[in-house]
Amino acid sequence: GDILDDYLRTDGVWLLTRNKQFYKTNDEKECAEKCEAERHFNCRAFLFTRKKLQCLTLAENAKMTVVFNSTDAVLYEKKIYLLQCKKGIGKDYRGTEAKTRRGIPCQKWTEKTPHKPNFTPEKHPSAGLDENYCRNPDGDESGPWCYTTDPATRFDYCNIPECESQCMQCNGEDYHGEVSRTESGLECQRWDAQEPHMHGFTLEHFPEKDLKMNYCRNPDGELRPWCFTTSPTKRWEYCNIPRCTAHSPVSGLSSQCLSGKGEDYRGRIAITESGNACQHWNTQFPHRHGWIPDRYPCKGLEENYCRNPDGEKRPWCYTINSNVRWEYCAIPHCDGTEQGAAGMSNLAVQIPLLEECYRGKGQSYRGTISITVSGKKCQAWNSMFPHRHEKTPDRFPDADLRDNYCRNPDGDNSPWCFTTDPSMTWEYCNLKRCGDDTQD
Repeated sequence: GDILDDYLRTDGVWLLTRNKQFYKTNDEKECAEKCEAERHFNCRAFLFTRKKLQCLTLAENAKMTVVFNSTDAVLYEKKIYLLQCKKGIGKDYRGTEAKTRRGIPCQKWTEKTPHKPNFTPEKHPSAGLDENYCRNPDGDESGPWCYTTDPATRFDYCNIPECESQCMQCNGEDYHGEVSRTESGLECQRWDAQEPHMHGFTLEHFPEKDLKMNYCRNPDGELRPWCFTTSPTKRWEYCNIPRCTAHSPVSGLSSQCLSGKGEDYRGRIAITESGNACQHWNTQFPHRHGWIPDRYPCKGLEENYCRNPDGEKRPWCYTINSNVRWEYCAIPHCDGTEQGAAGMSNLAVQIPLLEECYRGKGQSYRGTISITVSGKKCQAWNSMFPHRHEKTPDRFPDADLRDNYCRNPDGDNSPWCFTTDPSMTWEYCNLKRCGDDTQD
């Protein structure tokens, strides 16, 4: 096949990277050949500029460094370094999992303590022994592994999910199959098209989500993969993709402490930082909610233990106190310090803008209305609770996604917002089109 088939292409972006090599080439294929032959480092991606015919081979991809716009450049990333799943025994796995199936951090392949390694980057230069990532340099039948940072455990296997293309693990966030029809049989709209539905899910905004052709994907943390449809009357719909029969992967099985945001915390603390007991995830009393364990099999929603299924600042739970819907939990840090109470944010005082109508589709609306058509309060754009999403201020810098004000960042029919009601993800806002405005 074509050498470029092994790369994910993104137009109009540039990577900020120090580890690179410059070459003069005639086209992208020649540049890909330079990447394949690169000996200064593991080439994970390359940039090609059309005007200057300049080729830059890169040690990093978009997952590892800063990305910004550059109209003349085309970025090609090796797909093997973007996949977070393994094929077969995972000998060619090049993902970034760096802890064992029991949650122990991996030792770097270049280090000699606490374990002296038999497998090193020098001895096995083509095995991808970067940093402390899980790898399978010896073709172990049990899959990728690593030396551990626990002196008592020399090595252990990692929990890497299988790449099963026509079924999905968890909620299909890593689904890379080729299903392109919705559950009702509608054909999917191409992700790089804006007809019949305008949207913001483009490769430029989501380079790591594999939004190619018109294949079903789950770029925004929905229940399962979906797509915009080619029917003008149906904006989007879920796709009918079965769950893989293999057991769903759970990362950090023994992560009893807080690292990062605690999304892999699987401890048994079930009380909030103010002392309220947690409500069981599989009950709807006293608080109704959408985090039902059967719907989210990889989030660890067991019993009433504190969890972080939605990318909040740290683990939390609904409480059994009917007056307190949810609260953060006090989880000890993995470095031994206690998790303190949440600090107060320094909120800038916003001057209200008296703009109560919108023009056209409302993409230029900059008012301060934050109520939906049915009277629901809007969720803040930089919050992931109660709905996890990708419409963040840093991804849409020109859309003015301030506070929880109604906006239209993705070219929908009118301004909208995510709601604070867990049972309703989003809704159009209670706004009217400006009177006598027909030019748009």
